[in-house]
Amino acid sequence: MSTESTEDRILSVLEEDAKASYADIANRANVSKPTVRKYIEKLEDEGVIVGYSADVDPKKLSSQSIALVGIDVESERYVEATRALKNLVEIESLYTSSGDHMLMAEVRASDGDELADVIADSIIEIDGVTAAHPSFLQERLK
Repeated sequence: MSTESTEDRILSVLEEDAKASYADIANRANVSKPTVRKYIEKLEDEGVIVGYSADVDPKKLSSQSIALVGIDVESERYVEATRALKNLVEIESLYTSSGDHMLMAEVRASDGDELADVIADSIIEIDGVTAAHPSFLQERLK
């Protein structure tokens, strides 16, 4: 048996396969189905598990462009700007960052032109946002 905690083993299975059944998770994590159910409910209630998603290969999307956008925000307007960014439907995910930019956003649009419009007309227009630097995703490697 692994030295990983039960919680870590269950999370590891879910991160690898968010569609796994309780029976499959139990088998792969070496615990019972009721244990899986209990831990998953606990992790959802505590906000550790915030959702389930599918990994998408951007190269295979014929109708969508995906970019990771580094966003810089004035410190004194950080809270308001972050709230406004979270409300943009084009932003799939929004993260705080310790890298070159304060925030990183996953932005989706039908093509590169629409993505540029989202950045220019929506993101940059938010009070407090000082810059947005897109990096278009080309091909999923792993």
